[in-house]
Amino acid sequence: MASPRSLALFLLCILAAPAPPVSAAEAGLDMEWRPATATWYGDAEGDGSDGGACGYGTLVDVVPMKARVGSVSPVLFKDGEGCGACYKVKCLDRGICSRRAVTVIVTDECPGGLCAFGHTHFDLSGAAFSRMAVAGAGGRLRDRGQLNVVYRRTACKYGGKNIAFRVNEGSTSFWLSLLVEFEDGEGDIGSMQIKQANSVEWLDMKHVWGATWCLVRGPLVGPFSVRLTTLSAKKTLTARDVIPRNWAPKATYTSRLNFEPSL
Repeated sequence: MASPRSLALFLLCILAAPAPPVSAAEAGLDMEWRPATATWYGDAEGDGSDGGACGYGTLVDVVPMKARVGSVSPVLFKDGEGCGACYKVKCLDRGICSRRAVTVIVTDECPGGLCAFGHTHFDLSGAAFSRMAVAGAGGRLRDRGQLNVVYRRTACKYGGKNIAFRVNEGSTSFWLSLLVEFEDGEGDIGSMQIKQANSVEWLDMKHVWGATWCLVRGPLVGPFSVRLTTLSAKKTLTARDVIPRNWAPKATYTSRLNFEPSL
């Protein structure tokens, strides 16, 4: 019997309309420092969210994501297409703020409050928020609660890890749902395609939510090759036969390649 989560993903996959094309101006990488606000949540020195709207699950609790996760407002979350993007964030009060910026990875969305009405906001783990302070001042910085900050995009760097694909629970030979993990460089995905065994046709997958993509068609026959195109700079990478013929739901399959860790 399908779990409620897998059933919800299946229905979203059927109902989701293809994403409209994103113009170069909308998707372009903005390297300038921009103003925003930031808060923190969870334990004072905690690692942040448990899972989050991007669907990374327990990955947020371990290195390289551990303590670097961030929940962002809808303008950066982009209905989930912003999942995996990396930002540098720093506060500006020289009396308490360090000159260094903290690097955070988008793993969740904060939809209301300070995050609403088109505002740019970062809700950080206690550990990430504290790292913006000068040595020994993390507690005093957290006591302020809300800060004015500046932020900019930065390259994601996962330290030698290659891109991986998690087959979501409930996937079958007629409905395949994949979650993308550990994408270096831009970190975001604009489109995703798969190719079946002994086929020359690339099939477009639908973006469901977060970092999850799906395809309703069948029967699908592995091994599958996967082609990714980044949202911002339209860089393309192809992982050939990365998902084997005998694939299984809830399994993760790691490729042998990744994007360059630069923007």
